[in-house]
Amino acid sequence: MRNFDLVILGGGSAGFAAAMKANEFSAKTVIVNNNVVGMGGTCVNVGCLPTKHLLHVGETIHKMRTHNLSGVRASVSFDFKSIMIEKDNLVKEFITEKYEKVLRDLSNVEYVEGDAKIISKTEVQVQGEIYKANKFIIATGSSTFIPPIEGINKIDYLTNKEALNLKELPDSMIILGGGPLGIEFAQIFSRFGTKVCVLERMDRIVQIEEPELTYLLQRYLENEGIEIITGVEVKKVTQKGREKIVKTILKGKEVTFTGEHLLVATGRRPNTANLGLEKLGIRLGRNGEIIVDEQMQAGDRVWAAGDVTGEPMLETVAAKEGMIAANNALSENKKVMNYRVVPRAVFTDPQLSGVGLTDEQAVKKGIKCMCRTIPMEHVPKARAIKDTRGAIKIVINRENQEVVGLHILAAGAADFIHEGVMIIENRMTIDDVIDTLHIFPTLSESIKIAAQSFRRDITKMSCCVE
Repeated sequence: MRNFDLVILGGGSAGFAAAMKANEFSAKTVIVNNNVVGMGGTCVNVGCLPTKHLLHVGETIHKMRTHNLSGVRASVSFDFKSIMIEKDNLVKEFITEKYEKVLRDLSNVEYVEGDAKIISKTEVQVQGEIYKANKFIIATGSSTFIPPIEGINKIDYLTNKEALNLKELPDSMIILGGGPLGIEFAQIFSRFGTKVCVLERMDRIVQIEEPELTYLLQRYLENEGIEIITGVEVKKVTQKGREKIVKTILKGKEVTFTGEHLLVATGRRPNTANLGLEKLGIRLGRNGEIIVDEQMQAGDRVWAAGDVTGEPMLETVAAKEGMIAANNALSENKKVMNYRVVPRAVFTDPQLSGVGLTDEQAVKKGIKCMCRTIPMEHVPKARAIKDTRGAIKIVINRENQEVVGLHILAAGAADFIHEGVMIIENRMTIDDVIDTLHIFPTLSESIKIAAQSFRRDITKMSCCVE
């Protein structure tokens, strides 16, 4: 048996953030991480980093093929295997630089690889070794939720992990799920040349975002050749040779879809099974998530952070939660996790990003809101770069004019949504936004133009008008 001040289960964003904070307190700490996805967790291995790289590669190929710049001639060819090797090398570089090297500098932290099993309120067993501590942080992340579809366990389906490890470009692919993960993978493979069909059970893709923007995004994706079917119920899946067969009900009729690969992108589920969490006396929610309070505490001497605590399942949120969990486990100066301002993004082209409340959420909270949505064609920079796809929507409190939500569909939206973060964080009014100088011409100027639309007709406005 080996003794520690703190045991952290999970070596992803939340786990490493917790370990770094624990090291600041000189607490003797051990991180226990299994090898399902590896050091660094989902984001760096099979999530954020590799998918954003592949989206960028696909965007480069697409723009060279379809640009609308007069006088420019371009041709493009690519090698799928080389693209995937470059992606793998990028992941290895990040694991080395951002995790292995960081870990070596944490003098009070030890890293252990293996499956953890909690055997008592103070002990965890890993590969036959027992590690003892008075405090635990559970940061075991999440994995793909596999819906209970008839036949799903009898076929060779893909999750994000397997899709990122494909060595050959598929001829065709069916994707179950039209959320952020599903449509990002749809655009990745479609731009490489795969025939892609997305099946979404709801009436539109990316349900958490504003309908005006998601309908626009769906139209853009369909214009690229991606087939998107909404309102479809998947009943059964089978396999014949390499072909996957998906039987559905669509508008009351049986419809069958076929493809070389079936990618399941129907959401994520917290990794709480088979850990022995019952030994710690903590409560789980209906989706298996660990229930925590605002200090990320789950029970007596037990804290949790990251995807394992449920939505929002975002890397930056996980890191913040991990830091707070470790701080509160080891310090009397308690911190509280605040979810009021959490930016999010879908990294398709164009990108879909938002922060704060949608108008529907505002109404549910009892806010008397007012909204304006303007197309990006009113933004001079968008016209200058000849990419006017998208729109921007601002939601304000009618009573005090405070901006409560900002939502963007545009090229680079994930980068300039951070102005919206600061606007909402500082409770700025629509007039505060209008009074703020913006560089001309920029895509972020769209935020000011959208704000001005509450006060004037922006179609009758020259450039840089205050």
